[in-house]
Amino acid sequence: MFLRATGPALFPAARGLSTRASQVLSSLGINHAEPVPGVYDGQWRGSGEHLVSVCPATGEELARVVSASPEELHTTLDKAREAYKSFRLVPAPRRGEVLRQIREAIAAKKADLGALVSLEMGKIRSEGAGEVQEIVDILDYGVGLSRMMNGRVVASERPGHSILEIPNPLGVVAVLSAFNFPVAVYGWNLALSFAAGNATIWKPSQTTPLCSIALTKIISEVLERNELPGVLAALVTGAKDVGSAIVESEYVDMVSFTGSEAVGRQVAKTVQSRFGKVLLELGGNNASIIMPDADLSLAVPAVFFGAVGTAGQRCTSTRRLYLHRTIAPEVLSRLETLYASVPPKMGDPLLENTLLGPLHNENAVQIYERALETHKAQHAEILTSSGRYTQLAEGNFVLPVIAVPKHADPGLAGSMWSTETFAPILSVAVFDELEQAIEWNNAVPQGLSSSLWTRDVRHIGQWLGPAGSDTGIVNVNVGTSGAEIGAAFGGNKSTGWGRESGGDAWKQYVRWSAATINFSDAAPLAQGVSFAP
Repeated sequence: MFLRATGPALFPAARGLSTRASQVLSSLGINHAEPVPGVYDGQWRGSGEHLVSVCPATGEELARVVSASPEELHTTLDKAREAYKSFRLVPAPRRGEVLRQIREAIAAKKADLGALVSLEMGKIRSEGAGEVQEIVDILDYGVGLSRMMNGRVVASERPGHSILEIPNPLGVVAVLSAFNFPVAVYGWNLALSFAAGNATIWKPSQTTPLCSIALTKIISEVLERNELPGVLAALVTGAKDVGSAIVESEYVDMVSFTGSEAVGRQVAKTVQSRFGKVLLELGGNNASIIMPDADLSLAVPAVFFGAVGTAGQRCTSTRRLYLHRTIAPEVLSRLETLYASVPPKMGDPLLENTLLGPLHNENAVQIYERALETHKAQHAEILTSSGRYTQLAEGNFVLPVIAVPKHADPGLAGSMWSTETFAPILSVAVFDELEQAIEWNNAVPQGLSSSLWTRDVRHIGQWLGPAGSDTGIVNVNVGTSGAEIGAAFGGNKSTGWGRESGGDAWKQYVRWSAATINFSDAAPLAQGVSFAP
């Protein structure tokens, strides 16, 4: 979705909306005929900048959203802090029951909410529904987690003493999410934050406000039925200034930020300068390595989805492919055949037979075009058709590309290998030994996801071991894209070291205390220290 911001007085009248888009919005309680309030703190409001949401597939205006003014943002933060003070006293299993109800409410609207993701973000219908399913799954996880957010008992060296490690609610958690997963990332954070007893405030991407409004409407109804303050799941839409104010606020105990490396670096500095907690999910420049013993009937389709799915706009999209020399010609031939089959299946992401939707906005198209120009300037071999897909001129459609750069070393100055391009461009290189491929895999600044295709257990051990892949997600015979919620999701190096979703990720959303309890009749000091006059 391309977004324009205007002052209220300058905003033009909304033009007619297609029946398809109107039905999607109406099914989720969004009245596109009037400006849509973009702030929720228990009540819907908005008096700030006006935003125009535009469908990336057709160019049609979807709705007008009124974002948060500075006063509304500060009011929301104040109310969130107050709501947290009472919510932290609610027993965790009770919080889990509310999560269960939120899960049921979202599941009932899965098709409609998924369609809105397709309409506003641009991913195909099955991926839009799959994104909503991620929220359902993590809410299931959060329900169980609410009864298992355990500390632990540590043996004390002193007789009659025990040491406890105790988790307690943290405070106010801010979630700053990106356009490419306009609802799921918030779901990952809300489920854990809510189970932990925190208030959560969401600042979505300024280019996907309708998705955030629709999801918040569903959640708010559940909170209201349970007589809980709506500001426990607050929403503030807006541009960069709104995000900056949240990041700077002393009222926000933790910031979970998903976005670019450049912005993430500034977010981290700002939050750490006031000693807040920060969770970063930044760039992904993900590689797949295919060995000669790999099952190509599995590997090739996985690489195809990883590189082309969501038009290359997933954090975990496959951007680099390293092929063993002995199988490179066959793999490339199979991929070229698959890529050639894509154009007839490009189009309206809401249609069931569409395989590839548009890039999110015109800026994304320009990034794609600049990357292509750089590849060509560096004498890369382009194996597929490339450029804008002119048969769908009204939308942001581009052709997926396979490029073979002249040089394979990511460490070379100006190398495209080290740059994350958020578009369907797959760079390919050939290797002779696994050690060389692992070195290339690890040579980029980012460290989110990687995959190795092999049936040799020795290669698997090498890949997973201390001299193997240095990414946060290290797969074997599974593509780089499409993680489940059960394990912690996140990356290393310039990806930010953050972890969301499953595993031990919940431990970031609480404050920890070590408590030594003396139930004896003496008070000895630790380490045998004696301090008696």
